[in-house]
Amino acid sequence: MAEEKKKSTAKKKAVSKKKAPVKKAAPKKDDKKTVAKKKSAVKAKAYAPKLRTLYKDSIISSLIKRFGYKNVMQVPKLLSVSLNMGIGDAKTNSKHLESAIDEMALISGQKPVITKSKKDVSNFKIRQGYPVGCKVTLRSAQMYEFLERLIAVALPRSRDFRGLSWKSFDGRGNYNFGIKEQIIFTEIDYDKIQEINGMNVTITTTAKTNDEAYWLLKEFGFPLRDKPVKKDIEEAA
Repeated sequence: MAEEKKKSTAKKKAVSKKKAPVKKAAPKKDDKKTVAKKKSAVKAKAYAPKLRTLYKDSIISSLIKRFGYKNVMQVPKLLSVSLNMGIGDAKTNSKHLESAIDEMALISGQKPVITKSKKDVSNFKIRQGYPVGCKVTLRSAQMYEFLERLIAVALPRSRDFRGLSWKSFDGRGNYNFGIKEQIIFTEIDYDKIQEINGMNVTITTTAKTNDEAYWLLKEFGFPLRDKPVKKDIEEAA
């Protein structure tokens, strides 16, 4: 009997020493926000703006031929487009500021942020931190979509438009120009606006020189005026 008890206790110990099988945790189900993000990412991959496709299919090879780049990574590209709208009475007229924010959201397709004064300006009775306007920065697909509308529709609707100046490059590959009236954008209903507002547009690129930036924008279809050649400049002087 004693031997049988010893054997049974030994068996129990052996069984207890065996590790219990580990149950695998069931995969977590994605919440609604995660599912929505995944769907939007799939749509973004499927849709390619025309100007982005133009850059890959045509502009890269054209710039390589013009400037003799040895590496595709050397070819300049667009980084961002910033819109900045200044509102002189933003502090005292909140409705004007709100209207400007709504208009910029319609124009850009993205919610703008309020810009504030960085210092006191006694002549205009503006103190540091006062709201002075709104701005938005566009990148990737939204940037290309905005530029398509700007180049093909908005700029040609400008009053007495004769092209953009080739002198507005900053020497670091960026281009700045002003728009006098927001009504050149078809998204704006003329009958609903409170006031005519202008805005400044800054196009940031990876170009290292003005010449590279000029031809990059020219290839995208920007209505830039032709740059005079050196002979014309010397004769004019």
